[in-house]
Amino acid sequence: MTHRAGKRYHLITLGCAKNAVDSASMAQLLEGAGYEATERPGRADVLIVNTCGFIEAARQESLRVLRELAARKKKGQLLIAAGCLAQRWGARLVEEVPGIDGVIGTRRWMDILEFIEALRGRSIPEPLFHIPDGGPIRREERGVLRAAVQGVSAYLKIADGCRRPCAFCAIPLIKGPAVSRPPEAIWAEARRLVDQGVRELILIAQDTTDYGHDLGMRDGLPVLIEGLVQRVPEAKWIRIMYAYPGAVSDRLIEVMARYPQVAHYLDIPLQHGHPAVLRRMRRPANIEWVYRTVEKLRRAMPDIAIRTTFIVGYPGETEEEFETLLRFIRDLEFDRVGCFTYSYEPETPSARQPGHLPEEVKQERYERLMAAQQPISLRKNQALVGKTLEVLIEGVGDGLSVGRTYRDAPEIDGLVLVEGEWPVGQFLPVRITGAMTYDLIGVVVNPTSSPDGSSRPPRATREPSR
Repeated sequence: MTHRAGKRYHLITLGCAKNAVDSASMAQLLEGAGYEATERPGRADVLIVNTCGFIEAARQESLRVLRELAARKKKGQLLIAAGCLAQRWGARLVEEVPGIDGVIGTRRWMDILEFIEALRGRSIPEPLFHIPDGGPIRREERGVLRAAVQGVSAYLKIADGCRRPCAFCAIPLIKGPAVSRPPEAIWAEARRLVDQGVRELILIAQDTTDYGHDLGMRDGLPVLIEGLVQRVPEAKWIRIMYAYPGAVSDRLIEVMARYPQVAHYLDIPLQHGHPAVLRRMRRPANIEWVYRTVEKLRRAMPDIAIRTTFIVGYPGETEEEFETLLRFIRDLEFDRVGCFTYSYEPETPSARQPGHLPEEVKQERYERLMAAQQPISLRKNQALVGKTLEVLIEGVGDGLSVGRTYRDAPEIDGLVLVEGEWPVGQFLPVRITGAMTYDLIGVVVNPTSSPDGSSRPPRATREPSR
């Protein structure tokens, strides 16, 4: 492509996979208009940072990146802050980072081209703001995939926004109310992705189990998945993220168990195991539902991997309540557990609740929770030794390949270290030979050729220490 003056962009994405989808959509619009991506900020005409504003650590990272770009900004370059922190802070962001030319909110990514033109057409060099307020915005950009592709995997956004009342969460303030995308649009995009070589579809939203509620659909996620199974039978894995407690229906479990394409993996962020803390969080507090639902999932799919996340150090959390959480974890033995210390968010209801805990208490409870989970994770992995699992190869080097099983979502779960250097993007049968707390070790079963495609067997490699 021949570069045209003023048509290079440098785009940095911070935060979650949902942000990555918005960045990918902006990139498609820019490149469709003749822009060319560059990895070097100094060569770009337009600098865009898709910020994260969910918790304090994410906000500080966003500010750091923006300040670094602003400090090195050349004459004629535009610096645009997009995404969550842009939506949440608006004009305050420009006060914190002098040098920002424009601030565009979370639900206006589709206006990026018009926004750039407006910035270039300014009569005076004042920052411009494009931050929607009020109700949901429904707009499908024709031809723009709402997906972020990584190798043969793709995050496919099925909805945005959230209607849940969680006391600690600023997402409804940032993203607005829940807006589901039409199922036909999602099915069509899945078809395009699979035709382009994608083999794993990762369904994402703030709450995937709420999909279709605003469209008048009842239990819409199973309907969406059945449509995907019928329309993209070539997809190897369809993975479900961010299921809401209390919303994992019997029909969803039945659909997951019925179709081999649907990965036996479910992410249910439970946040705590004590009903009093959950009530203060404004989360579902029926602990018996959790026990019953985990039992249903494991009965329907004995090999299912269940991931969850918890918040420790929530305002008012007593030592007794925390000990109940530890017992809850040991009782249910989740396959994957993430943990966060409570982050003070001034605009949320939790900020006004009494009993905020010192940082050292939060950190100490974080360490105790992870220590409680580690032997469970190790035991789960050790039970896989001797079994053969399909592994998606995602990287190679130094005589080893690195991949994932259906039990592992990208970037947040474990990896499999495989002897030999095998083609990236392939699904290979791997016999598990060793287990660590979070990762596995294995060898390809009955390879018909060496990793480099010749008829020789793969060269021997030293097994990593366990």
